[in-house]
Amino acid sequence: MNTTTDTTPLSRGRTVNIILWVTQGLLAAHFAYGGLTKLAAQAEVVTTFETIGLGQWFRVLTGVVELAGAIGLLVPGLSGLAAIGLIGVLTGATLTHLFLLPGTEVVAVFTALEAVVFALVAWGRWPRTKALIASVIRR
Repeated sequence: MNTTTDTTPLSRGRTVNIILWVTQGLLAAHFAYGGLTKLAAQAEVVTTFETIGLGQWFRVLTGVVELAGAIGLLVPGLSGLAAIGLIGVLTGATLTHLFLLPGTEVVAVFTALEAVVFALVAWGRWPRTKALIASVIRR
């Protein structure tokens, strides 16, 4: 009986792809939860958006965008574009915590760091994003 075992390590590209998918899955879960809490109008979220001063329509819009971004992170062709869009959401969140929600400056640090993680995802998914943009332009 002659059996062989493949002991070849994963290629760097495959390893990075796995890391990106795990990261995207975790980020998608985080943003799906955040979007759903906004859409469910949890009391704390409603109060936060009242403090921001743009009205509850902005809470709903933010919830929809976060949920759409979470779904987009799980779609191979859209994941890079979703990451770029969520960088915009996180930029807004960071500025909001710094300037409109007193006492939440520490949260701004976390949202800024999360934006950096999304930038890494967008960079890792750039070839697919570029191909998507090129296919849309060709039409």
